[in-house]
Amino acid sequence: MKDTVRMRTSLKEDLEIALNAQVKMEAESSAKYLAMAAWCDRNGYSHSGDFFFAQADEERGHMLKIFKFICDMGGTAITPDVVGIPQEYPSFRSVFETALEQEIMVSQAINRLVGISRRLDDYATENFLQWFVKEQIEEEYIARRQVELFDVIGEEGIGRFTIDMEIAKVTYPGAAGEAEA
Repeated sequence: MKDTVRMRTSLKEDLEIALNAQVKMEAESSAKYLAMAAWCDRNGYSHSGDFFFAQADEERGHMLKIFKFICDMGGTAITPDVVGIPQEYPSFRSVFETALEQEIMVSQAINRLVGISRRLDDYATENFLQWFVKEQIEEEYIARRQVELFDVIGEEGIGRFTIDMEIAKVTYPGAAGEAEA
């Protein structure tokens, strides 16, 4: 029976398992960003809260994009369980450091998926994943620049207030040129 089921999909079993793991990672990212949004909101950082609410929605979109790809390819997409999401952070800065760490982990996971696709000669999946490779360049850049605001502006006096105001203004400079192309 297993061979008959595999005939319904061009996805190799190893890649399907890895893609489902990525679905789970994206779902966890969405949940972590929701927790960060709530933490920021209840601690008076409403602009940062809004940023993380938008990030949570974006990560959910990434999860759905991969989930749908698995389905479209005839695979078995698995709805992930998401548990154990931290709700508290020791500081405003630590929220953004955690977000940067999360984006780096997602980038590494996407790179592993591309590697598996190449190893299995699955060019369709590799092509699909290129969107995520490009997306992660932007996500890491923004997260890194946001953490840098804490050093550039400083947290003393009105520093945290100013950082909160500036967070959403951080954008990836390549995005403007890409829209024109």
